[in-house]
Parts: sequence; structure tokens; C-alpha cells
Amino acid sequence: MVVVENPVENIPPEDVSAKVKPETVPLKPFTVEILNLIKDAQQQHGLKHGDYQRYRGYCSRRIGRLRKVLKLPQGDRRHFKKRDVTEAHVMNIRSDERFLHVPLILSERCWAYAMQLRQEANTEPRKKFHLIQKLRKACIYALQLEELCKQDRCDARTKLEAQAYAAWIQGTLQFELQLWQKAAENLKKAQVIYEKVAGTLPEEKQTAYRQRAEEIAPSLRYCAYNIGDDKAVDLLELRSQGVLENFDALVSQSKEKVADVLYEVKWFDLIIPVRIEKIRLFLVSIEGLDESLMNAEDNQGRIKILENLFIDLRDVISLARDISRADKTTSAAKQVKEYQSLLSYLLSVRIERTSQRNLLLIAQTRKPQDCVRLLDINVQQTNEMSQNETIKNDVSVKDYYDSQIAAYKALRYYYLGKSQAAQKRWKEAAVLFDRASRSVKNLKKGNFMIELESLLKTVREKSSIDLATSRANYVLDQQEEQTIQLPQKTYKTKKPLYDRLDEFREEPQLLSKHPNLVSLPPPMEPVAAKPLFFDLALNLVEFPDLSEKLEGGQPKKAQGAGISGFVKGLWGWGNK
Repeated sequence: MVVVENPVENIPPEDVSAKVKPETVPLKPFTVEILNLIKDAQQQHGLKHGDYQRYRGYCSRRIGRLRKVLKLPQGDRRHFKKRDVTEAHVMNIRSDERFLHVPLILSERCWAYAMQLRQEANTEPRKKFHLIQKLRKACIYALQLEELCKQDRCDARTKLEAQAYAAWIQGTLQFELQLWQKAAENLKKAQVIYEKVAGTLPEEKQTAYRQRAEEIAPSLRYCAYNIGDDKAVDLLELRSQGVLENFDALVSQSKEKVADVLYEVKWFDLIIPVRIEKIRLFLVSIEGLDESLMNAEDNQGRIKILENLFIDLRDVISLARDISRADKTTSAAKQVKEYQSLLSYLLSVRIERTSQRNLLLIAQTRKPQDCVRLLDINVQQTNEMSQNETIKNDVSVKDYYDSQIAAYKALRYYYLGKSQAAQKRWKEAAVLFDRASRSVKNLKKGNFMIELESLLKTVREKSSIDLATSRANYVLDQQEEQTIQLPQKTYKTKKPLYDRLDEFREEPQLLSKHPNLVSLPPPMEPVAAKPLFFDLALNLVEFPDLSEKLEGGQPKKAQGAGISGFVKGLWGWGNK
């Protein structure tokens, strides 16, 4: 407990000698898990794939948000005035531990920039100098964090982690400067602290600290090689330097605390502890999944995000299943039940995200048969999940999954009606559209995902229209079947249709498989051989009959002259 004394203000002279009792105000101790904090941020914002630029951008945005919330701006829009976090901010009764996050994130931003420059320095050696400048700046912020954590407001674990973080940053800088002796001392200091802190924590929380200690080991070996001596700093030397002065306090605090879990998941009325680091990291990484899906450009982008999720989810479910099987013979019954509940929760996540992916596919699928198949998968998986041993006896769970199944079935009726209408089975389509409309109206308001709610809204708006259309088409088909076919007069002719286009006749022969449309091949016509010009009037010229000049041809018979011939002969007309 820290004692905060009220100053003597506005006290009359005669009462100055009076004793003023200090007012004790208990200050809430700060606990900042520095390593876990930065590890989670790095895994979620780029370093899982080695993208230091993305992580640096996240650090910049995070600092801006922290300064805005903590009301610690650095000037206004016109002027800049540097404002660092001081001891007064930490010791203020109204302050919280986020003030310690500011120098930590500032140091992380500089470190991420330095690691980005290290990648680029392979092709541009001049960036090595910029890298060292950024590491120097990261050291300044790390030392500032260490000084702030030395206050009585911070607990022993926070003090130790701040010392380890500052030593690690300094060792990294000295490693780049090839100051092997100093780099080895600081890196060994950080490694010992992380190992000792891990020893005081439950087994589930030791993973991150063990990993950091293992990451430091290769650098220490390289420093020892360059020094030519394998001398290491022992614990007594570190304690004499004041590094482990808070170690005993940390041990006592750890014994007082109950072994906590890494993460907790609330699933309906169950609170499931997560004791596996890999599963915890996965669950933390999917907390912002819905926001990522909303920010995606289109449905194809959302589907791609979900398919990438399934790859990690498959490994996590396999890990949880293996641990659950192994612990049935080695662990207590309570812990076995916890692992089984965790496995059931991960399966429910997979089923829910699979259904979401299928709904996105339905929104961009044109064939109703494919939509029916996807909805059948959703109904089957949801029904299997509702029968899970962990939650099947819960009434709220039953109501939730029943509403989900009813919604999927309503969509299935609608798309079945669509498929029947595509085949012109209007009677069956009308029945299915009517069933879909009534099912959607009878749905209770449930916690439906956005994609499912959108499709249900479409069914509400269009099912009545599709129902009326199907009924109308069914009535029209019935009337066409009842229409009496009157006998028609038939004509038979061998003349092709091409030669009598100006005549209209109803000929059933034209509707048969062998209609008489045109005579093939067409009759032969004489044409000029190799004409110089195409004569358009040639088609209207009537050629003389030359049959009598052909071989074997017969001459034309002479015709008797009429009255005109007698007159011509009488008067001498017609002489040639």
C-alpha cells in the first residue's frame, strides 16, 4: 500500500502547528505481462508471416489511440510538444497500467523498423546505419519503461519483465555493434530473468518465456565464440547487480495466487478454460474475424479468409483431440471434462464458419440445385452439433440450434421451389414456395449471422411473388391442355415452299421431319463463261430457242398465215 499525504493548504496560522494526519489511499498495483502483451500483438499483426512493416504500422496506430484515451497528446494540429510518461502519471490514483504501454509500444515500433531495415540491408548496405539508429531509440524507450516500472506501484513480476525487456533490447543493439562482451552480459541477463520468471508460473503460462530464452541462446553462443571465452554470468553476480532483487517477491506472490489459466471461453452457459498455448493463440487471433469479413471487398474475399481459417482450425482440433484422448488415462476427471468441452467448442466453431462459408457460396451461386446441396450440409452439421454430449441437455442450446435448423430448412424449401420452377413443374414449385413463405414467417427471432439474415430477407420479399408466378403458369398449362384442336384442311403439293412464298397454306407436312422447303440441288442455268463484267440485266434477257440447231434437233413446224399475212402479201408489206 502506498501512502499519499494531502498537503497543508489554506490552514490558519494558529492551526499550522496542529498535527495533520496523512490520509492513506490504497493504490491499485499494476501488473503488465510485457512479454505476453507483445507476443500477442506480434502474432496478430504481421510477425506471424514476418511482415515487420505491418507490425510497425499497428504500433503507430496503437500509440495514437493510447495517447487519445489517456489524454496525453503531444501538442495540437499546429504545434508539436513532446510529452513522455512520467512518474507522476504512474503514481496518480486515477491512472491505469496503460500508461506503461506507451513507452513499450514506442520501443516495439522502433525495433520493428530496425528488423525491417535488416531485411532490406541485404541489398542496400547503407541501411545498416539507419538500423542502428532505430535500435538506439528503442533502447531509450525500453530504459524509460524500466525506470517507470521501478515505482512501488508495479508488482515484482512487472519489474522483472521490464528489466528483461530492456536488457534484451540493449543486447540486440550491442550485438549489431559487435560489442560482444556487453552484448553477452545483457542477453544472459535477459535469459536468466525469463527462465526464473517461467519457473514461478503455472505450466500453461511458461511457454512464451521458455521460447524467448531459447531464442536468446544462439546469440549468446555467437558472442562467446567471438569473445573466445564461454564465461557466463551466474545468479550471484546478477543478484549483486540488483537484477534479481525482485525475484523473491515474485516467488511469494506466485505462491499466493491460484494457478490461473491462459484463456477462458464462454460458450452458452459454459466457461471453458484454455490451458494450451497454441489453442489460446488461435482463439485470440479469431476475435477480430467478423470485422475482417466485413472489411473484405466482396464475397470471394470473405470465402478466402474463411478457407485460410480452416487450415489453422484443423490443426488446433487435431491437437485438442489428441490431448483429450491422452488425458483420459492420465489426468483427473475434471481436467478431462475441460478438454472435452474445449474440443466441442472448437468443433462448433468449425461448423459455424463452414455454414457461413456455404451461405456466402449460395449468395453467388446461380444454380438452385447447388444451393439445396449446400443447405443440406448445413442442416446435417447443425443437427449433429445440437446432439453433442456436452450441451445437448441445455434448453437454451436446444432453442438456438432449433432456430438455426428451421432457418436453413426454410431456405431449402425456397431453393427447391426454384429448381422445380426451372423444370416447369409449376404445381410442385407453388407448394414449395408456399411452404417457404410460411416457414419464414413462423421463424422466431434468433441470433442469426448476417449472411443468413440477408438470405431470409430475400425469401420474405420474393417467395410470394414466385408463388403467384408458379400458380399462374400452372393455370395457363391447364388451359392449353384443355384447348380443343379443330380439324384443319390439308393440302398436298410437290412444289417446294421456296417457289410459292406468296401463297399461304396450312400444311402439316412443313412441321414434320421432312418438310418440302427447297429443291436440292437447284436446276442448272446457262451463264456466260468468264465474263468481263457482271451484267445485272442478264437475268431478264430471254434467249432464243436454239433447239433446232442442235444435233438431232427437229425444225419448227410452219404455222399457217392468218389474215395479217394475207394483207401483207397483198400490199407488199413484210418483204425483207
